[in-house]
Amino acid sequence: MLDETLLDDPDALARVDRRGLLRGAAEAGARVRTAARHAAEAGVTELNPEGRPRAILIAGPGTAAAGVADLVAVLAGASAPVARLHSTGVAAAPGALRWTLPGWTGSVDLLLITTTDGSEPGLSLLAEQAYRRGVTVVAVAPQRSPLAEAVGDTHGLVVPMATAPHELTDEESQAASPAALWALFTPLLSLLDRVGLVTAPADALQKVADRLDRTAERCGPAVATYGNPAKTLAAELADTLPLIWTEGVTTAPIGRRFATVLAELAGRPAFAAELPEALEAHRTLLAGDFAAGADPDDFFRDRVEEAQALHARVVLLRDRPVGGLTAAPAARELALSHDTTISELEPENGAADDGATADLEALAELLAVTDFAAVYLALASRRNAG
Repeated sequence: MLDETLLDDPDALARVDRRGLLRGAAEAGARVRTAARHAAEAGVTELNPEGRPRAILIAGPGTAAAGVADLVAVLAGASAPVARLHSTGVAAAPGALRWTLPGWTGSVDLLLITTTDGSEPGLSLLAEQAYRRGVTVVAVAPQRSPLAEAVGDTHGLVVPMATAPHELTDEESQAASPAALWALFTPLLSLLDRVGLVTAPADALQKVADRLDRTAERCGPAVATYGNPAKTLAAELADTLPLIWTEGVTTAPIGRRFATVLAELAGRPAFAAELPEALEAHRTLLAGDFAAGADPDDFFRDRVEEAQALHARVVLLRDRPVGGLTAAPAARELALSHDTTISELEPENGAADDGATADLEALAELLAVTDFAAVYLALASRRNAG
């Protein structure tokens, strides 16, 4: 159960947050600035590519790397095919994972490797395989890690992963931190801007960092629940099965990441789907055992010793709808027709006038709010606190 009193007690939150998850969420803006600087120092902003790659392949373990691959696919997929290389192995341990290039991969393709660890032998082998085929390799990994050395030895480009001082001796905290996504994602934005696949110049990344800072101020532990969108969302999701419905240019990967971090950090199952398909995909969930009024047993039985049953709650994540068409009214109508509560989250007004920069700012804000919400839900439920 959720301890809602904990949400409005910053000192208590700090005590239970032994892995520094809130600090990681709050440092996202600073991580963007540091990562952008590392990319520039590595020479990314001075690259003069001869043309766009035929295809982009992305490899890396863990939630942060998966989220980066999803975001790159949405942002750059219209300009070049983007494929994530999924790992194989007998366990999720770094030493057991392996990646393989598709047979068609060649010198006109680009391989991106992202990891918060860098000790995975499988990624080093992948870099060597790419070198033998003439594939351009760019890696974002911890400095002086085995992977960084392997990519450097095969004439690839390495961008040191941005870290905070407190993470240098705390690998578990680093891997769990919401800031890890931005540490891996930001250098790739700079790179893809140089090769002409996305629009993310240095001033756009600065605006993204500023938006993350402003969102962290709104969602910080000292801000009461009634004025804090992340705490409000966490409280609303207590004892629910979140159905995350997304609409807009960049919201689909945000919804999928939110479902993933809810499971990983808060131990909470959640389903994500894009509108309008979500209306049919999740219709049965709204009418079945997870419906608001579903209770097949006697209303008067004693439930004191029983766990609270989960009921569906719709979380509507919205940005600019594609083509100006929106399924939000139909989503609200479907939820209300099944007595299902709904939470809505949209980026604040005031994004940059430029379309691409506005999309990045909106993406950053929604990622930040949902990351904060997952952390608050985890801490107030005493999940993953230590």
